[in-house]
Amino acid sequence: MTFIDLRSDTVTKPTPAMWAAMAKAEVGDDVYGEDPTINRLQEMAAEMLGQEAGLFVASGTMGNLIAVLAHCGRGDEVIMGDKAHTFIYEVGGVAALGGVHTHTIPNQEDGTLRIEDIRAAIRGRNVHFPITKLVVLENTQNRCGGIALSAAYSRKVADLAHENGLALHLDGARIFNAAVYWGVPVKELSGMADSVTFCLSKALCAPVGSVLCGSKDFIARALRIRKQLGGGMRQAGILAAAGIVALDEMVDRLAEDHQRAKVLAAGLAKISGLAVQKKEHETNMVFVRLMDAVMMSDAEVVAALKAEGILASAAGPRLLRLVTHYWIDDAAVEKTIRAFEKVLG
Repeated sequence: MTFIDLRSDTVTKPTPAMWAAMAKAEVGDDVYGEDPTINRLQEMAAEMLGQEAGLFVASGTMGNLIAVLAHCGRGDEVIMGDKAHTFIYEVGGVAALGGVHTHTIPNQEDGTLRIEDIRAAIRGRNVHFPITKLVVLENTQNRCGGIALSAAYSRKVADLAHENGLALHLDGARIFNAAVYWGVPVKELSGMADSVTFCLSKALCAPVGSVLCGSKDFIARALRIRKQLGGGMRQAGILAAAGIVALDEMVDRLAEDHQRAKVLAAGLAKISGLAVQKKEHETNMVFVRLMDAVMMSDAEVVAALKAEGILASAAGPRLLRLVTHYWIDDAAVEKTIRAFEKVLG
């Protein structure tokens, strides 16, 4: 059976153009800084994001970990949302490997952190307290519905952080989705941050990798930490070649994923027993809750959908997440809606 895979945009596979680019990629030893394709990707990414330099890393989780370790020392504190990917899904790496203390504050329904909450979380200079060093934002905000944070909001957070001597790191795993949603160059959303990570391997379709961007001094620190974590890669230009194609060819078409997510949400909203979580500034994610009238559990619904050729993921008790991407076309959206009708009918 050929499955329609809506579990995540991480399931995307390389496009034909990416396979061709990888096959003919010029490579060198990246630990020596001699891989020309990686160097080109890093320069290209930094320019697009309004930063001075970039560093190719294996994953967004690695990029976020490196960023926190580069900004903070052991015993320092980082402020982030209680629904942040770094807090929930990154295995406690900042604490386990960096000894960095996490101070979480509530994510609002629109994915933001209240400015007042950030301000209140900044520690005073007291011998009893950890030292607040960093604020982390996530754009788009995954657990809040794939919501795109605005440039105006991000600038407010950056200003608050900088006024208090803190740095701002942006977990921009899907920041290109946010840029397409707002219709602005991505640097408008990332240029105010002191560092930013984005994923090539999600909706941009590259097979592996993320890029961490920041100042030249920051990237010099990050490079050492990447090496400590075992992330020094050799002839990885084969992977970077796909990333270059992703940045050249895959950004503008993200609007198609957003539109298909809207169509999917509208179709599912008509099905009895489903409550589609509708929020402003959504991108390529659809969250649906199973209402009390549905006697099946979320795991049972996921299993029944799989039998119909649809792969979905449970995002919480009686909550499903569906993510559109390059390999989901209009026919796949329609088939998904019909499958839900059959399973819940």
